[in-house]
Amino acid sequence: MEDNNLIEELANYEHNRWSRWRSHLFGKCRINKDGSLTIPKEFVDRWNRQINTSYFDLSVEEQKSDKEEAVRIINIIKNGRDNNE
Repeated sequence: MEDNNLIEELANYEHNRWSRWRSHLFGKCRINKDGSLTIPKEFVDRWNRQINTSYFDLSVEEQKSDKEEAVRIINIIKNGRDNNE
């Protein structure tokens, strides 16, 4: 695969990953009267713990989603596309 095509495919993947995360995050939030969002404390606590934990110290279940993302990246590099789209 040509470098420019690979860059485009990886950038597309990254945008889709970012969009999925924002949708997930916003879905957990409370919508305030002014349209802003409030993240419930339970999610702030969990995500802060995950941020401050190395991958190898995460639970097997937490590592699973990171592995799924890694497989998607490998598929793009090998096949030129994300087979999960």
